[in-house]
Amino acid sequence: MQVSVTFRHIEATDALRVHAERRVERIAKYVHRPIDAHVILSVNKRRHGAEIVLNADRTTLSAKEETGDLYSAIDLAAEKLEQQARKHTSKLKKHKGGARSPRGAAAEVPAPPATEASGPGLRVDVIRADSFDRRNGPDVIKTKRLPVRPMSVEEAVMQMDLMSNEFLVFRNAATNALSVVYRRKDGNYGLIAPEAS
Repeated sequence: MQVSVTFRHIEATDALRVHAERRVERIAKYVHRPIDAHVILSVNKRRHGAEIVLNADRTTLSAKEETGDLYSAIDLAAEKLEQQARKHTSKLKKHKGGARSPRGAAAEVPAPPATEASGPGLRVDVIRADSFDRRNGPDVIKTKRLPVRPMSVEEAVMQMDLMSNEFLVFRNAATNALSVVYRRKDGNYGLIAPEAS
């Protein structure tokens, strides 16, 4: 696995680089086929931050921490990432083992129409992407770039839960179209799927 370390607003030192690489390599044993990892170390006045993004086979894990010391920020971010990796592998084992997920109760809700994407124990509402028209909206103040990988709707929901995000953009393996899965206020999940006009 290739580990790259980026230093922002701080002088690059070999000790920090080696410490970050060792911590990330420990996490790699919990992930199926790790590809690469990127560690970003930054200093802003008295806040020392560490952000780790780990790319593996069909999975992206990320963690970010800020403390008063770079070494502790690296350690805390690595611990977060390790917890995510363990949680992800246990979910995969459960999913492949055929065990029912805790969302099994949602499967008792009436089945969605045939045009909606769903799987066992997963209720997904589909919203047309062209139904949202936002003019003169708020300014974009932050951009985050993540690789868009092909995956099923179930995998996208697992990935979203793993990253503790409210939504996830992914390429639907069944339709090969970009889609968005999001968490609804009622605890279920929604799917925004583009529709060709």
